Amino acid sequence: MIGIVVVSHSPALARAAVDLALEMVPGERPAISIAAGSGDGVIGTDAVAVASSIDEVASEDGVLVIMDLGSAVMSSEMALDFATTDATVRLSSAPFVEGLLAAIVTASGGASLDEVEAEARGALTPKTAALAGREPAPGPAQPESAAATGPTPAEQTAELALINSDGMHARPAAILVSTLAGFDAKITIRNRDSAGKPVAGNSLLGLLSLGAKTGDVLVVSASGPQATEALASVTELVNSGFGELDNRVG
Repeated sequence: MIGIVVVSHSPALARAAVDLALEMVPGERPAISIAAGSGDGVIGTDAVAVASSIDEVASEDGVLVIMDLGSAVMSSEMALDFATTDATVRLSSAPFVEGLLAAIVTASGGASLDEVEAEARGALTPKTAALAGREPAPGPAQPESAAATGPTPAEQTAELALINSDGMHARPAAILVSTLAGFDAKITIRNRDSAGKPVAGNSLLGLLSLGAKTGDVLVVSASGPQATEALASVTELVNSGFGELDNRVG
């Protein structure tokens, strides 16, 4: 699993952003280190602290660095000269909060450094598309097979109606990504009630781009050695409202 370094001018901001992202991860979490502030409560960033954080979370899978403001980028670039690890370290241009959430959720599923970076960089796609009033593009982790609208002969399918009050928002999407990481199966999901194409079940951005609301029907297709088990897990999650039904009032 890759490591993630969070570089921010504000320790409070960094901690809050990480806590928000971790709320979306029910299972195993990637190693995360925060390098925020310049010490003694001073707003700013410290290249030495960033380098230390990189070394702390480094693994053979690599390290992704998420930064907030301009000088955080400068500190992170300098930190590459100070870090002692031989692991691949990638500085991401992702938006701070949305990118961090996408990175942590995707990394928790065991995705590669390239896959996690792609999800993080595209993290504003669902918001941009929603505000523009147009059909959003599928997430960057979408597999080639997701372009098809019908199942292949080897696929199993299910049509599942969303019953949780907020539809496919960030928390259910993150739970789905984390759950599917445990299966040797390829899952694609399409919103039957929109004109969009299927997206990969392991893509947080893809799932959010479905724009699926309460009552919309998800067409879930599964293939691979554990297709039956994976489809059963998705069915259970959707039919249980992703555990959100107990929070309703009345």
